[in-house]
Amino acid sequence: MKIVNYFVRLSLLVFVLIIAKSSTNVMDATVENENVNKTINLSTMALKVIEVEEELKFTAIDTYTGDLTGYAHDCPLCNGTLACMPSYDITDGTNTYNDAEYGEVYIVASSKNLPCGSIVSFYSNRISDDRVLAIVLDRGVRGNSLDFLVPTEQYAYDNIGRSTITYDVLRSGWE
Repeated sequence: MKIVNYFVRLSLLVFVLIIAKSSTNVMDATVENENVNKTINLSTMALKVIEVEEELKFTAIDTYTGDLTGYAHDCPLCNGTLACMPSYDITDGTNTYNDAEYGEVYIVASSKNLPCGSIVSFYSNRISDDRVLAIVLDRGVRGNSLDFLVPTEQYAYDNIGRSTITYDVLRSGWE
């Protein structure tokens, strides 16, 4: 009987060792990579994705030509509020808006051809040597024209005047 118990215990021990050894082999399994480019630089990949998103953000979805004029909150037909955002205070001369996607952009008035919240991009050396980004937050013009919000009516007369521009629509309304 002792010999039978001994063989049962020995068999059980061998069985446990076999299972343990096979489990250990599975757990220790590694993947060998002989590729020259062994690492993936996730930071570089993330920067590339951001770069592509930035390019797409500035891709025109439509292009228009119209007149560019200037106006201020105290113009003869103005009441100091914006048609698209009546609670946004511009009576202190504010002419910019902080957009979640495009950052600080200028404010323009448009016809209803462009929905409120549309982002436009144009060049006008009367405003800046660089590209101008603006958001449609007001109404009051016809057709494809844009009215650029400035601090005072005198500034609009002296610096903006009236000129023909071509502008790109980068976003149509708040999407």
